[in-house]
Amino acid sequence: MMNSLWKTILIVDDTQTIRVGIRHVLEEAGYEVRTAQTGKEGLEVIQKFGLPSLAIVDINMPEMDGFTFCAKLHNFSDVPVILLTSIDDEQTVVKGLREYAEDYVTKPFRSAELLARIERVLGRLEEPSHKEGSFNNVETRIDDRLTVNLPQKYLLLAGDKITITPQETKFLHILLKHHGRTVSTPFLLQRLWPGEDAFEERLHTLVYRLRKKVEENPKQPRYILADWGRGYSLYTETE
Repeated sequence: MMNSLWKTILIVDDTQTIRVGIRHVLEEAGYEVRTAQTGKEGLEVIQKFGLPSLAIVDINMPEMDGFTFCAKLHNFSDVPVILLTSIDDEQTVVKGLREYAEDYVTKPFRSAELLARIERVLGRLEEPSHKEGSFNNVETRIDDRLTVNLPQKYLLLAGDKITITPQETKFLHILLKHHGRTVSTPFLLQRLWPGEDAFEERLHTLVYRLRKKVEENPKQPRYILADWGRGYSLYTETE
């Protein structure tokens, strides 16, 4: 099993027995677990406690269904999702995998299989295995000058609060997950604009606008660093 310590899983399911059962399995495996019984509550949990490493989401829920929750979550973050549901018709499965989720598990499920799928998703998306300090909290300290609040979409820059767009927030989340390593341009395009024909110019524009907000000198960036021909990385004080 991959190192699950310091990884947080959010379970969003309106059935209490499912939430309790999955929570027990995940905590036994070493994950930190948070739960919500509706999509609306799931978003509130994120605002209060920060972004999880992964979300396990039911589709049929009151007030806000799982697809709507995923769309709202991915509007400002790159949290991977595993859909866990009793719906197994092909059209729904394909829609879920194409638009919202990294994987799809039908109920009833086997605990060992769910754990294996979680490990596979986190491993494929290169979640860092060390303790970050981390973006799983509401605020992420980059250094003495800069703190990022991903759930609430703002920066604290030398004490000043600066609002960032959902797309800028998602970009920072991706870079934070890779902790100082270069994230390739194709990967960024695919994660930021899934299902779209996005080109490098669109990414360069996003970076240009974000640098104007965060850098003292955007032409000599300190935080958002380009590895020309490859992609981008984010400076953090703990590198």
